[in-house]
Amino acid sequence: MVAIITGVIGIQIIKRINLKDSKGQFLDLKDKEDGNWRYWIGGIFFGLGWALVGACPGPIFILLGAGIWPLLIVLFGALLGTFIYGLLKEKLPH
Repeated sequence: MVAIITGVIGIQIIKRINLKDSKGQFLDLKDKEDGNWRYWIGGIFFGLGWALVGACPGPIFILLGAGIWPLLIVLFGALLGTFIYGLLKEKLPH
């Protein structure tokens, strides 16, 4: 929820004060297209995986370095999921 609230506030600030990028161009933020169900489904899968592991995806390597070897299974699952997405991404709605 913190990320959602921060994102909403940040986007509103960008839109209201017409922020520019590093090249001096105004940021043109487009509204998301209809069909946000895929974002909900993706978020639920990501969140469930995160909850089952009990750790954010980033620290997987840190926890492995600390000797928590069962996270090798988690790392394998993360890499496998990324590989499968790479194979299927042309067939998925984006």
